[in-house]
Amino acid sequence: MQITGSMIIGQQTVFGSAGSVKAINPATNSEFEPAFGLATNADVERACQLANAAFDTFRETSPEQRASFLEKIADNILELGSSLIDRATLETGLPVARLEGERGRTMNQLRLFAKVVRDGRYLSATLDSALPERAPPRPDLRLRKIGLGPVAVFGASNFPLAFSVAGGDTASALAAGCPVVVKAHSAHLGTSELVATAIQKAVRDAGLPEGVFSMVIGDGRQIGQSLVSHPAIKAVGFTGSRQGGMALVRTAAQRPEPIPVYAEMSSINPVFLLPGILAEKAAGIAQAFVDSLTLGAGQFCTNPGMVIAVDSPTLQSFIQAASAAVEGKPAATMLTPGIHQAYSSGVSRLHEIDGVTTLAQGQESTGSACAARANLVQCSAQQFLSNTALHDEVFGPSSLVIVCADQAEVLAIAEHLEGQLTATVHANAADYAAAGKLLTILERKAGRILFNGFPTGVEVAHAMVHGGPFPSTSDSRSTSVGASAIDRFLRPVCYQEVPAELLPISLQTSNPLGIPRVIDGELKLPA
Repeated sequence: MQITGSMIIGQQTVFGSAGSVKAINPATNSEFEPAFGLATNADVERACQLANAAFDTFRETSPEQRASFLEKIADNILELGSSLIDRATLETGLPVARLEGERGRTMNQLRLFAKVVRDGRYLSATLDSALPERAPPRPDLRLRKIGLGPVAVFGASNFPLAFSVAGGDTASALAAGCPVVVKAHSAHLGTSELVATAIQKAVRDAGLPEGVFSMVIGDGRQIGQSLVSHPAIKAVGFTGSRQGGMALVRTAAQRPEPIPVYAEMSSINPVFLLPGILAEKAAGIAQAFVDSLTLGAGQFCTNPGMVIAVDSPTLQSFIQAASAAVEGKPAATMLTPGIHQAYSSGVSRLHEIDGVTTLAQGQESTGSACAARANLVQCSAQQFLSNTALHDEVFGPSSLVIVCADQAEVLAIAEHLEGQLTATVHANAADYAAAGKLLTILERKAGRILFNGFPTGVEVAHAMVHGGPFPSTSDSRSTSVGASAIDRFLRPVCYQEVPAELLPISLQTSNPLGIPRVIDGELKLPA
């Protein structure tokens, strides 16, 4: 499929008139064709108006209509074939196998939400029967959840497919019955256009209003702020930096009608190594840790950026093995020149902090313009506790080993951490008493707690949580991955004494959708 440099606004293909930009190959730091037209405020206005006009029709589509629509998007993405993977490789420097896996994950997310829509539990359909003889009488009450309204989604730099145009935010919003306006990320414009056309075609083939989906291209600050400020937009999904996420949070809060921003922003993802398991598996844990640290050039939001353990001979064995593994890792191309520059600056700042020791660095680059060397440094617990500069995320393949004098310092580090997407504990049975104390703290600090693994790799599943306390996300009650991600874009509506002829189909007494419902406090499953 030919890439034209255009935006998708409803069923129109529009070349923006506010200037143009070209994609960059991060391996060579060079631009390549075609140019992409940038959106004007009028383009944003048109996309938002179309989304607003589509909302009432789209939110009342049947479960089967909406599920089939999501599945059709997945099919269309697969039909793009090698053209999608080839373009994404050029724009990101990511290997083909990684991108093929990410395409599969993107399709799996869409199909997961098709299942969520079909089973109907997300509606929380609830019926409380009228009690006219009670004093005072109780009216007939029925509840369901409906979509919030049009959602603005910001594509992420580090996942050109799974957290981008057709990623989890878009899939869950569409599943909730919310039209979506995507702001494409500048790091993968051609990839975004290809996926946007796949969604546009699915909208058309499903006979849905054209405003169900649009994608605009433009300056992140100007167009992004314009999009979040638009009165038609009722929620925002964002994955990116803390600075960018908080700018959107402030804009959304200052609107005449404030709206929720679900921003995934910053996480160091600490790994706690307890003594018993280190005595058994120090070398194996070290190799698995470095493999996780350097996966995808360390550009995962679940990258293990910190290791905490009590000083001991077995910890020193871990450090030696991890250092050797880091030194054997080749430099890897990062996604953009900007990300590479930020990583290089972050590593330089770490090395300049008093009390920080450099343990190991990966191999030098062999020619890629945006290549990053893995980096492993060390400090003491007291240095970490007294210097907030050590708490900052360095986005990329860099990790800090914090050496503690005793288990009390380990717990102090845990208490001192900001909110995290993940926290990992390595422990065996001999460590369970210490692990239990740690777990109590980590439940307050992280959205996902792992034992004896590493956090890179976020399974698309019903039980997955990809969120956490601030600043990992702007709203700790939500997740951007897994079936529960749909809850971000829903709100409850109660229907009191509404005539049967006017009730939504999900609340009709005969249950024509055949969905699970709570009736007079009892869960009733379909026959």
